Amino acid sequence: MKLTEGRIRRREFLRRMAGGAGVVGWTIVPRYVLGGPGHTPPSEMVNVAVIGAGGQGFVNTRELLREKDAQVVAVADPVREMDYSRFYYGGAAGRKPVAAYVRRINEKRGRPQLRCLEYLDFRKLLDERGRELDAVLVATPDHVHATAAAAAIRMGKHVYCEKPLAHDVHEVRRVTELAHQRGVATQMGIINHAKTNYRRVVEWIRAGVIGQVREVHVWCNEGWPPRDRPKETPPIPDAIEDWDLWIGPAPYRPYHPAYMPVTWRAWWDFGNGRLGDMGCHLIDLAFWALDLKRPETVEAEGQPHHPEGYPLWLTARWTFPARGGRPPVTLSWYDNDKRPPHLKEHNLPNWPQGVLFVGSRGMLLADYGRRELYPREKFADFQPPAPSIPPSPGHKAEWLRACKGGAPALADFQYSGPLTETVLLGTVAFRAREKLHWDPDDLRATNCPEAEQFIRRKYRKGWML
Repeated sequence: MKLTEGRIRRREFLRRMAGGAGVVGWTIVPRYVLGGPGHTPPSEMVNVAVIGAGGQGFVNTRELLREKDAQVVAVADPVREMDYSRFYYGGAAGRKPVAAYVRRINEKRGRPQLRCLEYLDFRKLLDERGRELDAVLVATPDHVHATAAAAAIRMGKHVYCEKPLAHDVHEVRRVTELAHQRGVATQMGIINHAKTNYRRVVEWIRAGVIGQVREVHVWCNEGWPPRDRPKETPPIPDAIEDWDLWIGPAPYRPYHPAYMPVTWRAWWDFGNGRLGDMGCHLIDLAFWALDLKRPETVEAEGQPHHPEGYPLWLTARWTFPARGGRPPVTLSWYDNDKRPPHLKEHNLPNWPQGVLFVGSRGMLLADYGRRELYPREKFADFQPPAPSIPPSPGHKAEWLRACKGGAPALADFQYSGPLTETVLLGTVAFRAREKLHWDPDDLRATNCPEAEQFIRRKYRKGWML
C-alpha cells in the first residue's frame, strides 16, 4: 500500500470510529489516538479484519493484538458463540467472544471509542468496510480459506491465512498467484517458522553437519476414525446463525454436530485430516532446510479408504529432484501410530511428533523445541556453526512489518504455497489410489486423470474462486 493512501484510510477510519456519536472531528480525538509517548501513531497502525472467529481465530486474534501496531476493527463469522472446552483452545469462541475481547483490549490500550464491527458474512464486511481495512486474517475452516483470502487480495488487502493455505491444490496455486500479482504482504500461519529452534536446525542441515541428506521422515500422532455421513438432521443451534454460510463453497449438507467445532477436519468436504492439519507445520522444516519446491512423484496409503473422510492412519512419500549441489530427496509422512522404522532400528526416542533428517554422516531429530544429533557418541564434541539466520520479531510481527512496506515475511505465500501444494498432494494420491507423477506447471498428475477431481474441486453457485 502507498503510505499516503494508507494514512488517509486510517485517519478516515478513526474519524468514523471515535466517540460515542460515531463521527467526531479530527481535532477533538484524544492525544493517545494521535500518538505520543507510549502510543503508536495511527499512520503506523494496521487495521485488520478477522475472518473466522472459532478457536484458532480467537488464538490468532489474541496473538495479533499483542503487537502494538495492530488493531482489529471487524470480525466476521456466521457462528455467534461455541464451546471449545473439549479442545486445546479452551473456553468459548465465535464472533461475539472475539469482538468482546477486542473491545477489552481497546479499553486497556486507552482507546475505548474504537469499535469492533461484527458481520456474519465476510463478503459483506469486505464490501462495506474494505476502504477502511489494510489487511485481513483468515482463520475459517479450510474449505473457506481460498475464497476469503482471494476476495481480500483482489481488493489489494494484505492477508495472513491459517494453514493449510487452501482446501485443494488448485486453490493454493490460484491464491499464491493472486498474491504475487497484486503485490500484497502475506503470511501463512506456521508459527514455528519464526521460532529459534527451526532456525538452528536449518543452519545445521545447510552447514552439512550430518552430511548430504537424501531422506526425511515426518510424523504426528493421533487421527480421526472415518465415519459415515450422519442420517439424522437435528435442529441447528441458535448460535449458528447461518448454516448455509458456514458451508460456503462446499457441497451443501444438513447441520450435524459431527461437523463442528474442530471435527470438520476429518471430512473431505471441509478439511484434509491430520496431514492437512499438521503437515504444513512439520514438513515446513524439511522444506526450509533442504530448499524443496515441488515434488516429482507422490504416493500414499492408509486404512481404510472412505468416501467421506480421512483414514484412521495415512503414510505418504514424495520424491524431489536434485537441487544444485544437493542430492534428490525422499520425504515420508506418518500419522496416528505409524512411525519411521529408523526409530526402532537406531533406538531413537518416539516423540509424539518429529522430523528426522537422515544424512550421509549421521541423523538429526527435531520437533518444535528440540534438536538432537545421532549417533550421540559421534557428535559428543560437536560445536554448532555460528547462527546465520537472524531472529524473527515474531510470526505476526513479520507480517505486520511487511504490511507497512518492510521485508516480506519468511512464510509468505511464495514460500508457503509450494509447501501447501506438496502437503495436499499427499491426500490427492491417497484418494486417487495411485502413485502420481506430478507436472507442477500444468498442475496435473500426468499418469492419473482420476486425480483431477481431488486437485480441483467443484464449487457451489455464488462461491467460485
